[in-house]
Amino acid sequence: MNMMSATECLLEMCDEHFELEDYQAGVPRWCTGCGDNAILTAVQRLCRDEALAPEKTVFVSGIGCSSRFPHYMKTYGFHGIHGRALPVAEGVKMARPDLTVFVNTGDGDCCSIGAAHWIHAIRYNMNITVFLHDNQIYGLTKKQASPTSPIGTKSNTTPRGSYLEALNPLTVTLGVQNVSFVAQAVDWIPEVLYDIVKAAYHHKGLSFVRIVQRCPEWLPVLLDPWLNDPNRVQLLNHEDGLQISAGMSRIYKNQLQHDPANIDRAREIASGHENIPVGILYRNPSVPCYEDLRVSDKLRTPELTRTGLNAELDKYTVWPQGTEHKAGI
Repeated sequence: MNMMSATECLLEMCDEHFELEDYQAGVPRWCTGCGDNAILTAVQRLCRDEALAPEKTVFVSGIGCSSRFPHYMKTYGFHGIHGRALPVAEGVKMARPDLTVFVNTGDGDCCSIGAAHWIHAIRYNMNITVFLHDNQIYGLTKKQASPTSPIGTKSNTTPRGSYLEALNPLTVTLGVQNVSFVAQAVDWIPEVLYDIVKAAYHHKGLSFVRIVQRCPEWLPVLLDPWLNDPNRVQLLNHEDGLQISAGMSRIYKNQLQHDPANIDRAREIASGHENIPVGILYRNPSVPCYEDLRVSDKLRTPELTRTGLNAELDKYTVWPQGTEHKAGI
C-alpha cells in the first residue's frame, strides 16, 4: 500500500482549494441592478464552496441576456444558438458524464423557441442543473413580450398590451413525465437563492430552477409590489427541503410547510397568483438519469471517441481497388 507523504497531502489539499477569483472571468456587462448579477454571484459561490474543478465544469447557454453567463465563468463554456442550450448540454453530459454541467437560459430562450427541448430535457432527466433566468421580457433585443410576460404588458411587439395569460414555467415543468426537481427563487433574496442553487446542484437528475429576476431597463417596476412587501413572498420550508434562518424568518414571515415529495401540492402552490412561492416545490431522487441508462459503465475517452469517428467516416471512404483496409485505422 502506497502512503502519501505530508508534502504530497499538502499539495493535494492546495490543488482542491479554490477562491471566488478562480471562477471569475471578465467584468459582467449586464445592466446595473439586473438580477443576472445576483445569480452569477450565487453560482460562483457554489463553485467555490463545492470546490468544483474549473476544468471539470461546463456552463452552456443559448441566446439572451442570461446566456452571456459562460463568458463570466472561468470554466468550460458553450454559448449556443437560440433555444438550443439544453440539447447541447445533454450532448456534453452524454459524452462526458464525469463533468458537472450547468445550463443558463432565459424565458424567451427556454420557453419559446426552445420549448420542445425544455419538455424533453425534463423527460430525459439527465444529471444537469438548469437555471431559468425569468425577467418576463426579451431584454437583449430591446423589449419584446416573452411567453412569461404578464397579460397587459406593453412592449414593442404588444404596444396595446399582451393579450394572453403568461405561461407558468413551474406548472409546465411539474406536468412533464419523469420530472425530478423543481424549485423557484428570486434574485433579491440572495441567502435563499444560494440555498436553492446548492440544493439543485446536489440533486442527482435534472434540476430545474426558475429564478424570478428584475430587469431594470425594460420592466423597472414590474416586481416592486413583491420586492417592497415581504409578505407577498411565501417561503417554502420543510425538513426535506429548505431550512429558513432566523434572520430570514424575521423579515419573511409568510412561510409554508411543504413536503417536496408531494407533487400534487407542488402543482397547487405553483398555480397561485398572489404570492411568489420561493423554495423547493418538488424533488424525487428515484427517477433514473438517462445517461446512466445508456452509458453507466463506460466513460467516453478520447481514444474511444476517435475510434468511433473513424469507423463512421470509413463508411463513406472510397478505397483504391486492391487496398486492404481495417476499420478505424
